[in-house]
Amino acid sequence: MPTINLTARSIAVLKPPAPKRQVTYWDDSLPGFGVRVSYKGTKTWVVMYRHGAIVRRHKLGRVERIDLVDARKRAKQALSAVDDGNDPAANKAAIRAGKTFGELATEYVEQHAKVHKKSWRQDERMIQQVPLPRWGSLKLVDIRRADARELVEGMAKGGAPIYANRMLALVRKMFNFAIDREWIEQNPCFRVKPPGKEQSRERVLDAEEIRKIWKARDDEPVPIQAMFRLRLMTAQRGGEVLQMRWDELNLATGWWTLPGERVKNGRPHRVFLTPHAVTILKDLKTWYVAYLDRVNGGRERKHKEPRVMSEWVFPSPIGKTPVAWVQKAAERLRLKSEVNFLPHDLRRTAATMMSAGGTPRVVLKMILNHVDRDITAVYDRYSYDAQKRKALIRWGEELKRVLAGKSRLNVVPFEAKEAV
Repeated sequence: MPTINLTARSIAVLKPPAPKRQVTYWDDSLPGFGVRVSYKGTKTWVVMYRHGAIVRRHKLGRVERIDLVDARKRAKQALSAVDDGNDPAANKAAIRAGKTFGELATEYVEQHAKVHKKSWRQDERMIQQVPLPRWGSLKLVDIRRADARELVEGMAKGGAPIYANRMLALVRKMFNFAIDREWIEQNPCFRVKPPGKEQSRERVLDAEEIRKIWKARDDEPVPIQAMFRLRLMTAQRGGEVLQMRWDELNLATGWWTLPGERVKNGRPHRVFLTPHAVTILKDLKTWYVAYLDRVNGGRERKHKEPRVMSEWVFPSPIGKTPVAWVQKAAERLRLKSEVNFLPHDLRRTAATMMSAGGTPRVVLKMILNHVDRDITAVYDRYSYDAQKRKALIRWGEELKRVLAGKSRLNVVPFEAKEAV
């Protein structure tokens, strides 16, 4: 096999060999490093070395993807690894047959997040919401930088730029975790820039904007309508609404009880559902029953359609997990309503209007399930259910007036404590 001075120019003029053949041109300055040319004209960087009694050929990548300087650098690293007793070709093959992102997600949560982070549940929720449905079955080595960039930039364009920043930080940490375990050699998040500008958002919708958004939802599927309306009516976090379960709801008494493992601060949380909210949920359940009747009857049967009622109020298309991504729906609502809003603005708007309507801050904190940093909160275990119920009923009545074009935001005295 020929030995030549490998330069960008000499490589560019190399001709394909005869059909069904290939030829390797070795570098005269770095023994074991060369470029292989196939009869189809494909040019590939290679390193040849001896590991024990076996001669191995290790592919570094195609010439059009890796320049000469980088290829020579990688070749030196591979040959140095051989001197240390390693086998780069065998390592690469092992990696190719290695872990999937789904396996990494499980390992990361169990061995890192739960061990080192009090907020591990938030990591778990974020993983389940976006990257796991998209990458779960992919081999780690098959996830490229373009995939990571597409993931976070798509989230940013969908109206969640800051959440996209958080997601990028999390998946970058996960891939570093995989590198530490020698499952992969490079982090696909390397040099992927956070797409969102970190700044405080104080957007509060006015009455006219609320009416436009509410009306725009009429053209959406019933679950999407219910999802966005409940976020505004209950003032709860988007992720907690999306992961709502039927067994958490008592539609007879009007209470939604979230277990501690499902909420951001890890504490059980009760949310009062106004009669209007209960009606929305009952109508949604009726819609699901009718939909499943059509599916099971074969008139709308699809490959992965759920066959039975999901445990989730807002299930994903296959029904086994909650829906994880609503930014496309939010974008449709922005276009239809001509209101520039983010889904989280609904929670902020509800909280602001409740405060303007006279809801005391301590009660509003309980409704929003914010952690109270005051030392007295350690001793105050009063549930405030009666106050939360009153505040949410008043907000529900105010929302009706807003939708009817009669909003007046009356500020009236609100008792700090009432008998339950």
